[in-house]
This record gives sequence, structure tokens and C-alpha cells, in this order.
Amino acid sequence: MLKYAKDAPAGIDVVQAIGTVSKGDYETVVKPLVDEARREGRRLRVLCEIGPEFRSFTPGAGWEDLKVAPAAMRLCDGCAVVSDAGWIRETTRLARFLMPCPVHVFGTQEREEAVAWLASLPAGSGVSHRLLPDSGVLLVDIERPLRAQDFEALAATADDWLQTHDTLPGVVIHAHGFPGWENLGSLFRHVRCVRGHHRRVERIALAVDGQVAALAPRVANHLVQSEVRRFAYDDLDAALAWAAGSPRPAAEPDAPQP
Repeated sequence: MLKYAKDAPAGIDVVQAIGTVSKGDYETVVKPLVDEARREGRRLRVLCEIGPEFRSFTPGAGWEDLKVAPAAMRLCDGCAVVSDAGWIRETTRLARFLMPCPVHVFGTQEREEAVAWLASLPAGSGVSHRLLPDSGVLLVDIERPLRAQDFEALAATADDWLQTHDTLPGVVIHAHGFPGWENLGSLFRHVRCVRGHHRRVERIALAVDGQVAALAPRVANHLVQSEVRRFAYDDLDAALAWAAGSPRPAAEPDAPQP
């Protein structure tokens, strides 16, 4: 079974594998953890403990791991695997180079070091996001240059909604100014994300200050099928309402002159 433990500092999630791990364990432990992180727009730092009580994975658990693990890893700033089992340690070392986040292996006597390593990781993303279920609007707050991992997480959240809906009503980008991309790979991932989703996003609101944001709607409306509109950074409420499908409030008439 998989067990969610609470004996770690705030910000670190501990998952323990005990006995035989089944498909149901992923559905009751891992999937809720990932779903909660997406709703709250937070990143994960996972401590995975595989102790001597662990026996095996069922075939169903192995298949579920292939489906759930990639989405979870895209939300991670880091993952520490604590185990003395040789095959677990070697498999993790071989696979970690393919992971979208740092992965480090520790022995069972090094648990404190594993916790310290997770706590020491730099703040991963300058992007937080959350899906507002009542309106179906994806709110994205941007503080630092965009990374490829940010678009992986955004795409995963949008895809979850689109599994049960034809379209995503709106996306709101909220930033003081456009921060650019961390590297060329981040730019390419941004292009892929837009290309793969813009036909199913109805409206994109840019609650962003700066000259780049002022020009963006003119350019974007020629490149994407979504309707794009710009708002001031402090006009977030109006941006959210418009993205949800509500008309933009008309300006109040000037007060009569005395």
C-alpha cells in the first residue's frame, strides 16, 4: 500500500510504500495529492520512502504509475527517493536523467539528509496557476521568466478540464510585465502549448502592464483562434469576468458639471 505521512516540514510531501502497492493506492494517495496541488497552484517536493516492509508492485500499479507519475513529476521542484533496495536505487538513478525535475537517491539512514536536500532546493517556478471550477477560468500569475516545466504544468491542468468539457472558457495571464523565457527550450515549449490548445480556449485575458502587453492582442488575434483582450494589472476582477464570458462593464458616464 501507499501511505501519505505527515512527519516532514511544511512544503514537503511524504509518500511511503509498504507491502504490496496496488492500482488503488495511486488513486487514493497519489492522484489526490496531484489534484490538490493543481487546485492550489503549488509546487510539490516529494519524499518517497521505500523501506524494508515494501514487497512489490501489482501489474495494475505499474500501469497506473506510468499514467500518474509524469503528471506528478511535472509539478515537482524535486523528488527524494529513500531506499536501501538495490534495484530501486539503480532504477531511479538510471531514470532520473529523463525526469523533468531533480531526483536524488538516499539510503534509509539518510532520511534527514533527504529532507534537508528537498528543503534547500531553490524556489522552482515563478509561475503559479489555479483553475477556478465555477467559471472554468485558468488564472496564471507570473513573477519570473517562464520555464518549460511551467508550460507542462499548465497543459496538464488544462487537459484535465478538457477531458470532460469541449472548451476551456478562459485563461487570465496576470503579471506586472512580460518577464520573457528562461531559455530557448522554454520558448519552444510555449509555442507547442499554444499550438496544442488555442483552438479549445475561448478567451485569453492579459492583465499585464507594459508595452509588450499592449501590442500582444493585435498580434495574437491573427495567430490564435481564441479571442484576446488586454487589461491593466490592477483590473484583474474585470479580466476574470470577461474571460468567464461576462461582458466587460461599460464605463460610467462623466458626472455633470456644476
